[in-house]
Amino acid sequence: MNTNNKRIRLLDILRGFAVLGTLGTNIWIFAYLGDLSYIFTYDHSAWWKSFQDFIRIFVLFLVNGKLLGLLTIMFGVGLELKYQQALRKGNAWPGVYIWTSFILMMEGFIHFTLVMEYDILMSYGVTAIIVSFIVKGGDRVIARAMKIIGGLHGGFMLLLLVQGIVLGFSASTVSFGDMKEIVLLYQNGSWIELIQYRLLNFVFLRTEVIFVIPMNIFLFLLGVRLMRSGVFSPDENGKKQRKKLIKLGLYVGIPLNLLIFVPGGIFDFPVRYLFAPILSLGYLAFIAKIVERTQSFWLWSKLESVGKMSLSCYVMQNLISAIVFYGWGIGLGGKVNSVTIVLIWLFISTIQVIFANIWLQHYKFGPMEAARRYTSRLVETK
Repeated sequence: MNTNNKRIRLLDILRGFAVLGTLGTNIWIFAYLGDLSYIFTYDHSAWWKSFQDFIRIFVLFLVNGKLLGLLTIMFGVGLELKYQQALRKGNAWPGVYIWTSFILMMEGFIHFTLVMEYDILMSYGVTAIIVSFIVKGGDRVIARAMKIIGGLHGGFMLLLLVQGIVLGFSASTVSFGDMKEIVLLYQNGSWIELIQYRLLNFVFLRTEVIFVIPMNIFLFLLGVRLMRSGVFSPDENGKKQRKKLIKLGLYVGIPLNLLIFVPGGIFDFPVRYLFAPILSLGYLAFIAKIVERTQSFWLWSKLESVGKMSLSCYVMQNLISAIVFYGWGIGLGGKVNSVTIVLIWLFISTIQVIFANIWLQHYKFGPMEAARRYTSRLVETK
């Protein structure tokens, strides 16, 4: 547990890894101009026929839902740190944290409107408000909430799995419908036209945000419990718990997530929204183990800087991707293969690492982090 104001280095490294990895999923949405079928397999499942399709599915096996799950868990860890800080200072809880979460929702709305319709920040803001009240109830309330919400979410995902299997046997397929009009809009439309499209279809485009709130609540609370149990501590208890999480990711998470290679898209939703977080825990523990053994490795300080600026980097990577792929920018969308897309992902990640490290040499906080702190203090003083 963090008993003072000193940052825990491992947490920033994990946040940095999660943010850069999240782009590994979103990059396909940008590259294929909003066609969601390319982050699933129901319409592009014959991966064994094409090296390019295999690369795409393999990358999605590694990152789709896993790094977003890790990022969500880390948000829960951050909430727990804020809660413990409020207790130490004798401040009311949730108190100002409600306003901080509301500001996050507004940041998400701006990001959704101007940059990317699949923003996750709005969902995190709503989730944070709900979880802040659950946390206030204590460990017993947290455990009960996780059982109820996790059970409902897991049950719903299993129902979708059964439905997918039934459709598979009946030779039917799951589909998001014809997305040609959306592709053409992102290929030929101006930035203003894309803003209009997002605002006019706000409810439809925010469907996933609502859909994932139960999962987000569970993962936020999981982050709280991991922090309280000492998973991130360097002591023997922390090492023992991380060893268990590695085994969970290795023996349970990997086999379940390999189901993404099953053709027909039957396991698409369960893998992304149910099995992926299991592998997220494996990633968390595995990275912690490597960091523990190679603390002076140059990469960790770079990821640490990205983690300190996770919000700024998340928005920046999506803005750069929009410029690279959309028609109002460079316009590479729909014109590059999977290997090139992966290279662009790595290039954008490298830019972010360099930017974050240079920025933090001159400023204490990232641009969006500083703006949020300033706004939160204004609210707090009123």
